[in-house]
Amino acid sequence: MEQELVERWEGKVSSNLKNTTEQQAWPLVKDFFNLHKRFPNLATCYGIHGSNGEPGCIRYCAGFSLPSDGSQEVSWSKERLVAVDDVERCLKYQIVDSNIGFRSYESTMRVVGDGDGDGGCVVEWLFAVDPVEGLVLEDLVGKYRVGLQVMARKMEEEIATSR
Repeated sequence: MEQELVERWEGKVSSNLKNTTEQQAWPLVKDFFNLHKRFPNLATCYGIHGSNGEPGCIRYCAGFSLPSDGSQEVSWSKERLVAVDDVERCLKYQIVDSNIGFRSYESTMRVVGDGDGDGGCVVEWLFAVDPVEGLVLEDLVGKYRVGLQVMARKMEEEIATSR
C-alpha cells in the first residue's frame, strides 16, 4: 500500500505594535509559560517541565478554539520550547502532544522592527504542520491572524500600564 505524500501546511501572520519597541515586546513573547495572559480563548497555560523561556521547557495549554479529537471537551496541547535567540528576538517551539489533530507542528515567533523608525515593532508568527482533518489552511491562518492581533493589542495595553 503506497502512502500519499501530502505537503505540509505553512502559514505566517504578523501584527504591528505602534507604541511598543522590540525591546519591550520581546520579554512578553519570550514568556513561554504565560501565553494565556495575552492569547484569546486560552484558558490556561503553565509550565510542566523546565524553566520558563529556556530551551527544552514544556508548557501545557488548554481552552483555545481548535477542534479536538472528540475525546475531550477542551482543546489542549503540550508544547516544547526548542530554541530561543535573544539577539534575533525569536523563539521556536513544537507541539509534542495534543488533542487538536496537529501532527509534526513547528512554530516560530519573532519580534522585528517595523521599518518606520517610529519606535514600533512587528510580531510575526510562522507555523508548519501536517494537514489537519476538519480544517482548511486558510481558516487556520485566519485563526492565527485574529489571535495574534488580539495578542498584540493585549501586549500594548500591558506595556502602556506598566509605564
